[in-house]
Amino acid sequence: MEREVKFSLVFRDMWQSAGKYVPRVDQLVKVAPAIIEMGCFARVETNGGGFEQVNLLFGENPNNAVRQWTKPFHEAGIQTHMLDRALNGLRMSPVPADVRKLFYKVKKVQGTDITRTFCGLNDVRNIIPSIGYAHDAGMISQCCLCITYSPIHTVEYYLDMAKKLIEAGCDEICIKDMAGIGRPVFLGKIVAGIKKIKNIPVQYHSHAAPGFNMASILEVCKAGCDYVDVGMDPLSWGTGHADVIAVQAMLKDAGFKVPEINMTAYMKVRSLIQEFMDDFLGLYISPRNRMMNSLLVGPGLPGGMMGSLMADLETNLDSINKYKAKHNLPLMTQDELLIKLFDEVSYVWPRVGYPCLVTPFSQYVKNLAMMNVIQMEKGKERWSMIADDIWDMILGKAGKLPGELAPEIIEKAKAEGRTFFNDNPQDNYPDQLDKYRQMMKEKGWEFGQDDEELFEYAMHPAQYEAYRSGKAKADFLADVEKRRAEKNAGGANPKEPQVLTVDVNGQPYRVTVAFGEVDPSKLAGNQTAAPAAASAGEGKEVLSPLEGKFFLTKGAQDTPVKVGDKVNKGDVICYVEAMKTYNAIRAEFSGTVTAICVNSGDAVSEDDVLMKIA
Repeated sequence: MEREVKFSLVFRDMWQSAGKYVPRVDQLVKVAPAIIEMGCFARVETNGGGFEQVNLLFGENPNNAVRQWTKPFHEAGIQTHMLDRALNGLRMSPVPADVRKLFYKVKKVQGTDITRTFCGLNDVRNIIPSIGYAHDAGMISQCCLCITYSPIHTVEYYLDMAKKLIEAGCDEICIKDMAGIGRPVFLGKIVAGIKKIKNIPVQYHSHAAPGFNMASILEVCKAGCDYVDVGMDPLSWGTGHADVIAVQAMLKDAGFKVPEINMTAYMKVRSLIQEFMDDFLGLYISPRNRMMNSLLVGPGLPGGMMGSLMADLETNLDSINKYKAKHNLPLMTQDELLIKLFDEVSYVWPRVGYPCLVTPFSQYVKNLAMMNVIQMEKGKERWSMIADDIWDMILGKAGKLPGELAPEIIEKAKAEGRTFFNDNPQDNYPDQLDKYRQMMKEKGWEFGQDDEELFEYAMHPAQYEAYRSGKAKADFLADVEKRRAEKNAGGANPKEPQVLTVDVNGQPYRVTVAFGEVDPSKLAGNQTAAPAAASAGEGKEVLSPLEGKFFLTKGAQDTPVKVGDKVNKGDVICYVEAMKTYNAIRAEFSGTVTAICVNSGDAVSEDDVLMKIA
């Protein structure tokens, strides 16, 4: 008798593996009927991971987006699933337990059936609580084995992890081959071993870029896999996923029972995807991300991260080349930077304990490697800039690292007076919902249907405040217009800053879009932002060490530094968020803050003056 294999369309991940954003809610609702009409999907990945931050950056309410997006699939009998980062919930940093519990209740009532929970450290202590939270909310708990390729990540390692999760009550196992570097036979042995432990559903998730993808799908299906994640044109292959057409044909030929594809509907979805790309999403997709690249076998960086990586490289390359130009050094090309980054990832990864290269730890390892490259290209030492979130991973605050730390990292931690942590990671992050309830009451904000607005604020405080103020949407629309102008100019940017008017829910916002290095005195300024803090004031300047967005605090519950505050050398006085990581800026001298020179959320360049201290 033919064994059945079912398909899941990872629509969210298709987009985020290609570029920075996913479609707006109006676009999602438009494409859903055609996806259903294809008739070949038992499941669709509708949300999770970076989905909600993207909605907030658009200036959209993510709770409304999830409800509208999941509804048509439910009505058609198609299960919806989302990606959950365990201790980190839906963000890059750890989440209190009470927020995690509310997260599941909210997502269930909004229409999500299955939660796919993973920990980039494969620490089951971070995953097991989510099994209970999912069951309490009435959701299916699917737990992940994050696949990577290293001396310590063996078949036995993964089967031991699967056994612990199954004993803890998970309903399904996902083989999360997020970089597509799992070797096919190796993966087949893992699936077969899971089925011997318990015959529960197994779903395989993989990315195509390194080139193992199709062989791996065939091997895991032969070993007993029940569901395969797929993508579709024009976002298949490359850093994305294998196309459903090719997977279906391969498995059918191998003797599996697979669903038929309504090709008329396939072409409708394909056309709509292209329409969305032509609208604005293509402005954030590097053509290189749609190509396969076996160089990824070495660093093992995940497909889901490669979408944003190429955009980050542009900014980092500019930073390096500005330095080189100042010092009359040969400029670097993007290809040269990419190879240096890949080499540095290979150097850094084993020295920080082999965390699985998946969010957020793939970003941490990549960011650490990138900062090393930038610092060394500027004549500074390796490891000279490590963000606080990366230190938390190194110190064990996010979970137990799979491998051992290099002596040089341990020595640096001790030299900076940092303490290693061996207990339950959740203990580091006490409950905070009551704080957020109080802050929302003070602001006059409603908690929302099923407390969904309270959840959103607690999960993404900075992004949520920017969404509520209208700043997020104004900044997003201005960035779209800037990219369109660059594209229409064939890469040649206007010499002078352009003042644009963008509409946010009927409210006009005037924003100034500058191209390249511009004299700040020429900028008209953002007419809707709060007045910039006075840049006047005596004292030593605190300069930004990198390009990114300036924030006074990392969370809404933190107390920001104010003009007039006394600070000591080594105190954290603000943050620069770059490459999805908050980099703490510490005072290099003691004194009194005399000026805060930029507003929270503003973009800053390297060497911009952030504050003055006298």
